[in-house]
Amino acid sequence: MIFDERAVRFSCAGLDLYGIASVPASPARRGVVIIVGGPQYRVGSHRQFTLLSRDLAASGIPAFRFDYRGMGDSEGSIRTFEDVNEDLRSALDAFAEAVPSVAEFVIWGLCDAASAASFYAHHDPRVCGLVLLNPWVRTEQGIAKTYLKRYYVRRLLAPEFWTKVVKGRFNYREAGRSLRENFGRVFSRNRQAGDDPLPDQNASPSPRPLPERMLDGLSKFTGRILVILSENDLTAQEFEEVAKSSARWRKRMESASVVRRKLAGANHTFSRREWRDQVANWTREWLQSW
Repeated sequence: MIFDERAVRFSCAGLDLYGIASVPASPARRGVVIIVGGPQYRVGSHRQFTLLSRDLAASGIPAFRFDYRGMGDSEGSIRTFEDVNEDLRSALDAFAEAVPSVAEFVIWGLCDAASAASFYAHHDPRVCGLVLLNPWVRTEQGIAKTYLKRYYVRRLLAPEFWTKVVKGRFNYREAGRSLRENFGRVFSRNRQAGDDPLPDQNASPSPRPLPERMLDGLSKFTGRILVILSENDLTAQEFEEVAKSSARWRKRMESASVVRRKLAGANHTFSRREWRDQVANWTREWLQSW
């Protein structure tokens, strides 16, 4: 299908933001907004966001990728994924104006962009779906547990590890220090409130852990969700641990509205062409299935 690409300038909190709309000749009524994660801009790692947008548009699905405030070509100060709700709303508004036929929106995000989408989606009734790739749920305890369960076990089974041991090239001291630190993080306990005889009544409460806040957002969202995880990625593995960590998480991830895919061998940013193509195929097939 023929499509064209349009540069879009739009405003958020008085600042100019920039995006690219990939628009089919006969666009579907459901469009995809691709949001960036980490220190990225609208092209994406290995041009993944550009290629995905064009793949979708060639199938009749309009797509929009843009830079948050402070990223890429957009004005403003850099911000974290927890402070982009205004940017997302402005981007959806701009996409709707650029492609008036679009009435429903799916937000597509990798890493902490997936987390940002989880926070935002339930606030905007126009959002009917989420595509979450290797969602960022990082906590010190979470990554330590993932290291213990996934990384160390894998190393013990790797032939190169035992080759180092036999040849005397294995650093026992460094390995022991790392293992002790990770065990400490996993089994650490916060002090009980009664341990502090003079708590500061005016202190702001500590933010709840990221996984809890993400689950709150996902539980309030009534649309459909596609979760895509890389097999060879600690961020994805940490998410898998979180997703089975409580009855609430399991219930949400096992609900009929959630589809889960796992890409064998893939790394965090899907650096190989075949991995990017598979992600695009899964995204397109999921969008066209409902």
